[in-house]
Amino acid sequence: MSLEFSSSDDVASFERVIGALDDEACREIIAILEEPMTVHDIAEATAHPLSTTYRKLDCLTDAGLVEEAVGVRRGRHQKSRYVANLDRISIRLDDDNELRVDIDRGTRHSIWSDLSSEL
Repeated sequence: MSLEFSSSDDVASFERVIGALDDEACREIIAILEEPMTVHDIAEATAHPLSTTYRKLDCLTDAGLVEEAVGVRRGRHQKSRYVANLDRISIRLDDDNELRVDIDRGTRHSIWSDLSSEL
């Protein structure tokens, strides 16, 4: 049985995606990221320390499951916001008994649409 990764975009390796999805804290973060949120808001919503939240967001971003946008606020300080960029992930066996992973990218919300509210 071979392993194949398919998606409409260039995506992170299968192992990164599965690793992120296997992590309970990462799944909690994905579940709340329907709209762009700051790291502090994510940490508060999931009751995780900031250090854990940053680490999990790095993992999710590397796996291609979350997008980050950096905006500039008053005083030239940067403020990142994150949003999940997927609608569905499916793992299946195809007709040749090869394992396939399909990621349908999110189209319901653009990370850029809400950035001006924090600027």
